[in-house]
Amino acid sequence: MYQKITNQPAAAGQKRPRNDAGNRVTVVLGAQWGDEGKGKVVDLLATEADIVCRCQGGNNAGHTVVVDGKEYDFHLLPSGIINTKSISLIGNGVVIHLPGLFEEGDKNEKKGLRGWEKRLIVSDRAHIVFDFHQVVDGLQETERQAQEGKSIGTTKKGIGPAYSSKASRIGLRVCDLLGDFSDFSTRFKNLVRHYQSMHPSLTVDTEDQLKKLKDYAERLRPMVRDGVYYMYEALHGPPKRILVEGANAALLDIDFGTYPFVTSSNCTVGGVCTGLGIPPLNIGDVFGVAKAYSTRVGIGAFPTEQLNAAGELLQTRGHEVGVTTGRKRRCGWLDLVIMRYAHMINGFTAIALTKLDILDVLDEIKVGIAYKLNGKRIPHFPANMDILHKVEVEYETFPGWKTDTSTARKWNDLPAKAQNYIRFIENHIGVPIKWVGVGKSRECMIQMF
Repeated sequence: MYQKITNQPAAAGQKRPRNDAGNRVTVVLGAQWGDEGKGKVVDLLATEADIVCRCQGGNNAGHTVVVDGKEYDFHLLPSGIINTKSISLIGNGVVIHLPGLFEEGDKNEKKGLRGWEKRLIVSDRAHIVFDFHQVVDGLQETERQAQEGKSIGTTKKGIGPAYSSKASRIGLRVCDLLGDFSDFSTRFKNLVRHYQSMHPSLTVDTEDQLKKLKDYAERLRPMVRDGVYYMYEALHGPPKRILVEGANAALLDIDFGTYPFVTSSNCTVGGVCTGLGIPPLNIGDVFGVAKAYSTRVGIGAFPTEQLNAAGELLQTRGHEVGVTTGRKRRCGWLDLVIMRYAHMINGFTAIALTKLDILDVLDEIKVGIAYKLNGKRIPHFPANMDILHKVEVEYETFPGWKTDTSTARKWNDLPAKAQNYIRFIENHIGVPIKWVGVGKSRECMIQMF
């Protein structure tokens, strides 16, 4: 599961490999529109990990982990923070809202998460999300609604504006906050004025914000490292089990998702390299996580959505409410077109299929296997959202197993009809299913191989 790349001695007449490529990282990524249960898979793998990393996104992510009957909600902290024997790293590709980070840590500490600050490392190259970024996020959504009659459906956590500041080269990073505070203050005020020029209604108490940021800086300082150097040492030192936890999912990727109804970072495998500063050579297993049905928070095309009793049942039984936003998730049948598309981009070595138990009561279960446009199958996932709204989904229908699977702990415990459903998914996307989830806790993840 965790791999070390080793070079064999060179044979006579051959050039010796330049050096040992080092440890490989194991990656967990969402294969749908997020909310697939990545936290559970990460939690499962993190019990054996030495380092658990976040590489992109911000506190727009929401991962729920249940351990010993306690439910922890993580937004910026890697889910692996629960493991007291591992280090958690927030990489340079993450945008960090400092009040949110410490509030999250303190809230989970009250639930029993001890010593998290000593186990957390923060990259000095990570950009900062300021409170005014969050206000701007809300203002932009209001403006979109007024101008275009529709918003994007962001979490209003300031993620888009923070990445926008980063891309415009006016953002501020952790290393800036911990450097010359006078220089940081000047740049902070300039950044505020930049956004006020675009949003005249934006008011910011800069002195109050700077005072708070100075306090956060001192609490943060012991955790900060040069993330690139830290990862290099981890990859090329003694064998280590390194896990990367992706936030959001393939269909929310800024390049490959259902644009513009996407997040503002690369939540596919390329984001692991750029978000941690590691070479592609060090990417090992890439595990995709998908629900046994589909959900989506916010607006945007959703071909297999069920605006009917089936959709309502999935929403109710699955308790489909966003961890970050509290919004009800839209629900529909499993869409294998988007899973194949996610696999094209990420090259999954295996899949974790979660929440199978939610389907237990259904008489029949449908799976989207292809899209048709004007009566003809199309071989690709459309980039254009107008086209995606027009596609007709071709379904395969399965009989429901009508059996409680929540107590299943191994493959043979699952009813034959559920096994057939799983094997069909596996064969159709051409990726083995390694885990099947039938409940919230660690024990509810059936490992297949």
